[in-house]
Amino acid sequence: MYIVKLKETIEAARGARPLDLMLKGGSVVNIVTGEVEKKDILIYRDRIVGVVDGSESKGYSAKEVIDVSGMYLTPGFIESHVHIESSMVTPSEFARGVLPRGTTTVIADPHEIANVMGTEGILFMAKDAAKTPMDIYFSLPSCVPATEMETSGARLTSKELESLIDEPWVIGLGEVMNFPGVINGEEELLKKIKLAKEAGKAVDGHAPLVSGRDLTAYLAAGIGSDHESSRYEEGKEKLEKGMFLMIREGSHAKNLEDLLPLINEKNFQSATFVADDIDPNDIINRGHIDYFLKKAVSLGLDPTIAVRMVTLSPASYFGLSEIGILAPSKRADIIVLENLKDFNVKMVFKNGRLVADEKGAIFEREEQHYDTASTMNVSLVGVESIRVPWEEGEARVIKIAENQIITDEIHLKLKAEDGFAVSDIERDILKVAVFERHRGTGNIGLGFVNGFGLKEGAIASSIGHDSHNIISVGVADDDIYLAVRRIVELKGGQVIVKGGRVVSELQLEVAGLMSHLPLIEVDKRIEKNLEESKNVGCAIDTPFMMLSFLPLPVIPKLKITDKGLFDVTEFKIVPLYL
Repeated sequence: MYIVKLKETIEAARGARPLDLMLKGGSVVNIVTGEVEKKDILIYRDRIVGVVDGSESKGYSAKEVIDVSGMYLTPGFIESHVHIESSMVTPSEFARGVLPRGTTTVIADPHEIANVMGTEGILFMAKDAAKTPMDIYFSLPSCVPATEMETSGARLTSKELESLIDEPWVIGLGEVMNFPGVINGEEELLKKIKLAKEAGKAVDGHAPLVSGRDLTAYLAAGIGSDHESSRYEEGKEKLEKGMFLMIREGSHAKNLEDLLPLINEKNFQSATFVADDIDPNDIINRGHIDYFLKKAVSLGLDPTIAVRMVTLSPASYFGLSEIGILAPSKRADIIVLENLKDFNVKMVFKNGRLVADEKGAIFEREEQHYDTASTMNVSLVGVESIRVPWEEGEARVIKIAENQIITDEIHLKLKAEDGFAVSDIERDILKVAVFERHRGTGNIGLGFVNGFGLKEGAIASSIGHDSHNIISVGVADDDIYLAVRRIVELKGGQVIVKGGRVVSELQLEVAGLMSHLPLIEVDKRIEKNLEESKNVGCAIDTPFMMLSFLPLPVIPKLKITDKGLFDVTEFKIVPLYL
């Protein structure tokens, strides 16, 4: 069958067989030379069989001819590093959001769902991704759990990863966050790296501010990329040492402006733009790779270099030889753009088929069905379980700052009421509780936080990096407990409680991380949550993002997990009172 199809493809390329599609009169970005040339693109089945001058295309017949005169044609854009779970929708729905933006291939790290469900979660992502025309590859999470300082829902050893590494949708090993483990030769971690290397697949890095000999040792393990650079000199060293530099411009971490001056015509092949984390509102209103290109060009980058950075550069790094370039035998993943300044997408072709236009995706949305009841294994024994006995003297309080996931530790006397420590809205000291939700241990980490500004009620979420236990911040214990209980009933979500009732909620029934709703509906509910958060006095613009990073025990300084307050610098659980 392959030989028959190949013969037919060759015949179509010769003009001896009718084409399925001809894109006529457009300006084609030549990814190899960087030139923009007026060409016609010839397509048979899912392949490009020619990129020719208009005079030459007259010798071909086609079942369909689309006039793209005055427009620009590029290969489909490639997203090299994203956690789809951050969009709060499933992979198939994520595709419906970003395909109309020109993204035809995605490299996703399912780190979040893996922390909740292990290999079952990874397999769910792969199965759901197969419902969409977009190519979604997955890198296997390398650090599940991230630390032992919180209770996760799963543990992925090299043995579990070995069962998946040869799957065609697995593209490599996900970001290796355990930098100390690498340079100290931790055997289990090195087994995971070896597994990917022997399979001929990429090993992605995660090395914020790592430099000098430490970076050299990290790279010596075979790690190839990094998306955590935030400073010019940091990115420069990583490029010089041979790393594939993924310049991040996500919803929360934005590094493009600081790192773009590094890029020139000599090194652009070793860099790309990535989202890492992207929320629904940004996908809908800002865009995806198309936005990164627009911003880079507005800052002075040559548009043909920008395009090559999100096409051939990542295709070469990941060994995806059939995409990233418009040439005979390559997949017909083609973007039709209004211009190379705004990067407004007019049409998207995937494997030779029109899948999106200016109005959005042009393929059916499959019904979503998935039972995730097992991800809410929470022991709820009553509001008394979150009472905190008051003690004389100062307590450790987590201090947050807007748009920062790094926290500080401050020491304050807590407000007392009937022998218990309670929230103090006058000083903006609020109770925070983390409920373990994977194993029914009954673990509840309790503490206090400064900076949220709530005057009443509570907010809660089942998204809490990296193990995604349930976290709630609030004024009254009853409201905190109600918010957590409602999340359990929803099988996951984000909830706001005011005056003893739930006033707004977003259900995240897929592992407590994602919704089965369409992207636009999820965005509407997020906006309603944000509106209601203001109504309970919240002083920050992104309360749920801030909430989700409070349990992350690898980012300084004082955090809270289901096991209690955690001093990241000392790397140990610490008591509430000094």
